[in-house]
Amino acid sequence: MPDFTYVPKRQFSRLLATEAPAAEKTPVFADLCRINTLYMVARAGSGHIGSSFSSLDLVSWLFLNEIRKADSGAGFPFRDLYFSSKGHDAPGLYAVLIALGVIDFDRIHRLRRLGGLPGHPDVSTPGIVTNTGSLGMGISKAKGMVLAHRLQGEERRVFVMTGDGELQEGQLWESLASAVNRRMHELTVIVDHNKIQSDIWVSKTSDLGDLRAKFEAFGWHVLRCNGHDPARLAEALAATREPGDRPHMILADTVKGAGVSFMLHRAGEDETLLYPYHSGAPSPADYAAALDELVTRTEKGLRGLGLGPIELEKEAAEGPAAPASRAQRLVDAYSQALLEQAEKRPEVVALDADLKLDCGLIPFEERFPDRFVECGIAEQDMVSTAGGMALEGLRPVVHSFSCFLSSRPNEQIYNNASEGGKITYVGFLAGLLPGGPGHSHQSVRDISALGAVPGLVMIQPCCEMEVALALAWSLNEAEGSSYLRIVQIPCEISFTLPPAYELKPGRGVVVREGADAALIAYGPVMLEQAFQAAVQAGSEGLSVRVINLPWLNIVDPVWLGDAAAGCRAVFTLDDQYVKGGQGEMIGAALAEAGLHLPVHRMGLTTFPACGTNEEVLRHHGLDAGSIRRRLLATA
Repeated sequence: MPDFTYVPKRQFSRLLATEAPAAEKTPVFADLCRINTLYMVARAGSGHIGSSFSSLDLVSWLFLNEIRKADSGAGFPFRDLYFSSKGHDAPGLYAVLIALGVIDFDRIHRLRRLGGLPGHPDVSTPGIVTNTGSLGMGISKAKGMVLAHRLQGEERRVFVMTGDGELQEGQLWESLASAVNRRMHELTVIVDHNKIQSDIWVSKTSDLGDLRAKFEAFGWHVLRCNGHDPARLAEALAATREPGDRPHMILADTVKGAGVSFMLHRAGEDETLLYPYHSGAPSPADYAAALDELVTRTEKGLRGLGLGPIELEKEAAEGPAAPASRAQRLVDAYSQALLEQAEKRPEVVALDADLKLDCGLIPFEERFPDRFVECGIAEQDMVSTAGGMALEGLRPVVHSFSCFLSSRPNEQIYNNASEGGKITYVGFLAGLLPGGPGHSHQSVRDISALGAVPGLVMIQPCCEMEVALALAWSLNEAEGSSYLRIVQIPCEISFTLPPAYELKPGRGVVVREGADAALIAYGPVMLEQAFQAAVQAGSEGLSVRVINLPWLNIVDPVWLGDAAAGCRAVFTLDDQYVKGGQGEMIGAALAEAGLHLPVHRMGLTTFPACGTNEEVLRHHGLDAGSIRRRLLATA
């Protein structure tokens, strides 16, 4: 892979020092930030280019021409506040804050790295005023800021960026009325209206209809402009400064991927195609082509301002290693297993929350279009819709990322359980890894969030084989509802399950024999770390038995006693917080069975770190080496 290219700080300093008109200088600044956004995402190996590019003209104009700087000596650099509610555009926002000197320039090299820049906005980063990434919360948080400023006697404006896919979240609509009732003229919301949510068209997911009329019906002052045209954006923002007592909503029409011709997704194109630049990193060829286009245009803009040729620097490539071909791909295995079950059971229907690509549902949609329901970014609505289906004899299978599926519709899942319907919930992106997206997307509390729901059985498969078994058990044998927890990343594993292995509720299987200590884990990430730790401990004289227990909230105490027989200690390894995890259940079951063995629980005790997978495991003491040391010290 070629070296990556970025714009150094001195180039921004030269541009910002010029007295050129804002309408000429700001677009050049935005394109310089696009080059650095491209650099950060490509070097990190993941990120959100399309959303960052669509919003960069807006964000650049706000920070260069609209947001007031704080008085000298103030702790925070800006008098007015800005944040992105959608959060996916974090790399673009970072690029702007780095160019302005708010974030130390060296952090440009550490997107999605431990101690660097988180995958989604976090208040630990200079210039970031609130954590976002979990959608729908932004306007509510902004209202709180406005109320705080009023009580403190401060006159400050608050600007919030939302995505148009985000407008499907229920909380966003809940937040609108009271902003009008409290006459929050200090609040301006800008919709980055690029018409694409994740990788499909909003109109094909859950059409938003006449947004202007809807916001005006709530009483907001609504404006509309081309979000890539400095003159039109300046006019819209000027209107928000006119005397009045209403909050402002700017519908900024943008194009996802703006700034690079082949990354654009325009209206009128084939709307069945997926937008390919929502997340992930560009291919080497796409990176080179995008960089060439951006550099050519930006250099022309700089010369027009009398600033000469563009200054660029290079940094060696440092992307993540490609997964081995033998890696277990649980999402692909789930996709195939769902098709096989649906062929046998016509009552099976699949519901999705705008994540059909990530959840492996495209083959299901193509094979059974009438049995696929796209609910958009509205998890509570999706889960209750599934509840209604279950009451009428269907067998719904509900899909989203675990971090959202276990939390936002938690009450709805509980309500469905109270009705006795059989629903299968499937949470993807489960557990600590991948570490790059950051804590808003690292699902490390779903076992504790749902484990106590009566009749709901939680399972986490450790390999492709166990994925198929878990889904089959959920649909064909479970007496009530189930929750399957699926790891997203490809995983290499050193252990194997017995050829005749069957899922039996509350029971697991030994994947490595040992006599001194029992180490119980689940899922491909933690079970592999446990296995490797046991191998390492064995070379130092400690014989460790490794047990796969895929049942996260039920355990057979008789089996558990047999599984730990002869060992002098039990260790548990959770892919979530220690509090409320499987380890607590195992400890309680041993005590209730009268088995007096010390139990040592491992898992997360702090908010999950953002970084490479190896960095994050090591940071939390959940890599094989750290587990080995714990085993040797306490067994």
